[in-house]
Amino acid sequence: MDTKDVILELRTKNGLSQEELAEKIYVTRQAVSRWETGETVPNTETLKLLSALFNVSINTLLGSPRKLICQCCGMPLDDGSISKEPGGEFNEEYCKWCYVDGKFVYSNLDELLDFITGNMSNENQTPEQVRNYLKELLPTLKHWQQRT
Repeated sequence: MDTKDVILELRTKNGLSQEELAEKIYVTRQAVSRWETGETVPNTETLKLLSALFNVSINTLLGSPRKLICQCCGMPLDDGSISKEPGGEFNEEYCKWCYVDGKFVYSNLDELLDFITGNMSNENQTPEQVRNYLKELLPTLKHWQQRT
């Protein structure tokens, strides 16, 4: 979905006119109209305001152009699982289970490995298979690269 379609959908879903949306994010009604026709795209600061207003990530507003994964545990991210900073803004690098209130839950790789292995293993993947997969993946993620 394109940015123009996302903004239109979010605006109408929230029962806002173009004028009402414009007032809430300090732009003109014409600016909203240009976004919804695809003539222009909101600037970075306006995307932040739209993100907070509609409680969606900037990635979603841009039509989800990037496939996001948690840079701590490797889980795919969507608006329901993305962490937030203490001020309420989305942190699109981490899931809400690895990064809470501005702090990392896991500071030890083995602790995270134990937790995920216990939750991901099933009849199709043994704990050993899951652990071996994660031992390869996790060290490549930003959170663990910064710790070494």
